[in-house]
Amino acid sequence: MDEQCRKALQCISSRENGAPANGSCRIKSEDAPDVELLDAYSRAVIAVVDTVGPAVVGISVRTPANGSIPEQGGAGSGILIAPDGYVLTNDHVVQGADVISVTLQDGTSLDAALVGTDPATDLAVLRANGSGLPYATLGDSGTLKAGQLVIAIGNPFGFQSTVSTGVVSALGRALRSRDGRLIENIIQHTSPLNPGNSGGPLVDSRGRVVGVNTAIIVMAQGIGFSVPANTARWVVSQLLTSGRVRRGSLGLAAQQLPLNRQLARFYHLENINGVEVVAADKHGPAYQAGIRERDLIVSINGHAVESVDDIHRILSEWQIGQALPLVLVRGKERLEFEVAPTEAGR
Repeated sequence: MDEQCRKALQCISSRENGAPANGSCRIKSEDAPDVELLDAYSRAVIAVVDTVGPAVVGISVRTPANGSIPEQGGAGSGILIAPDGYVLTNDHVVQGADVISVTLQDGTSLDAALVGTDPATDLAVLRANGSGLPYATLGDSGTLKAGQLVIAIGNPFGFQSTVSTGVVSALGRALRSRDGRLIENIIQHTSPLNPGNSGGPLVDSRGRVVGVNTAIIVMAQGIGFSVPANTARWVVSQLLTSGRVRRGSLGLAAQQLPLNRQLARFYHLENINGVEVVAADKHGPAYQAGIRERDLIVSINGHAVESVDDIHRILSEWQIGQALPLVLVRGKERLEFEVAPTEAGR
């Protein structure tokens, strides 16, 4: 124990026993900067909670009993993003629910309906039955820096409006969603999360929502993950416009495969791996363009492709229906195709 901590404990003890504070119990001038910093930190957190807290909601979901399957329920958090009741949360919080309700900070309960969901990013949008509601603003997660203060607000274990603080510990992480897609640019942070925090906001010191808390590592302490606000903004716009997120598909199943080094050198390819076509839907765009099983895709739109995730990444940014240049190796031949992606799941 250092000297400052020892003196602090002595002061606390003496005051509890009714003894007057002596000189050693007063804050010395050299300690003042630290106290001022802690006070400024507290004021910043309080200001954020006062601003964003009213827009954070608890979410309760229920699926009525069906035959031998008993009634099921769950809970999570969400964030109001518009005064007319639009709520941003996690897909896994509301997935499969028949009855959804949201609870405001003042205890008011509102019925809610699912507007749309995107399992690929674990995000969903609800519409609560209300108007003139408090709401929060989505910030620019692209400006975050490692070490930056962040604040998580949510309802862990049903304890409403719980606040925890931490810092951004890493950026650019990747997590698998429930449907197996890679969610990129995930924010890793140290604000403690617990079951029930899912869907709640991660907020910066200016009160802007920079992420949506989505996952924790149960066996680790102080490691949480959030979907960045920039991803959430794009998903929300898609869900509000069409009720779903439109993503391109080539109509094939594929797997990563090491590329023959002699072929790579011969064709001046930088790839270590390629993506082998395992199966191609005969009615899909890839098969219609001439791509067949066992073809090895090495490049799409001039970018080297080494994994299925690389293909998903390119398709997520490509306009559906627009021809996409693709290079593959078939046997010992290098072939070029143009494939116009169709909408996945349609």
